Amino acid sequence: MEFKQVLQNRRSIRSFKDQAVSDEQINEILELANTSPSAGNRQARSVVIVKDREVIKRLSVAAMGQASVAEAAVVFAITANPDEALARYGKRGQDLYTVQDATIFTAYLQLAVTALGLASVWIGAFEEEAVRDVLDLDGTKKPIALVPVGYPAAEPRETGRKRLDELVIKTI
Repeated sequence: MEFKQVLQNRRSIRSFKDQAVSDEQINEILELANTSPSAGNRQARSVVIVKDREVIKRLSVAAMGQASVAEAAVVFAITANPDEALARYGKRGQDLYTVQDATIFTAYLQLAVTALGLASVWIGAFEEEAVRDVLDLDGTKKPIALVPVGYPAAEPRETGRKRLDELVIKTI
């Protein structure tokens, strides 16, 4: 799939088939996502790969009962690692750059998922402490996003986008 098609085809899919995603696909997704830029190349983000059905169910509960999490073949839990940017960038790096690193990684991950013919949805609505507990994360990792991935069980609906004259507020 050409890059333009990947961008145009990426949609939030919340319903998945009961079909496994292979370890090879998972590795390819991660290799592609790992090319994402980061502040000062600190790469202050991590990912937890969740394939265990019981853990996925617990993540779904932590995500306010969202069924898309429970239905996924695999869930990628993306964390920001604030301590990895603190020494170089201080508080701004700790509070902002690491979150940006994690979100850029997440966006690349979703594009990689789409390029492989799989589907995903970005989940940001979750109880942070519950996710931390389910994944047994230490205090240096901040959960940023859950990305359920699988084969789509439904056709994506078309979503509107702002016109460019609504998007661009100023040209200087």
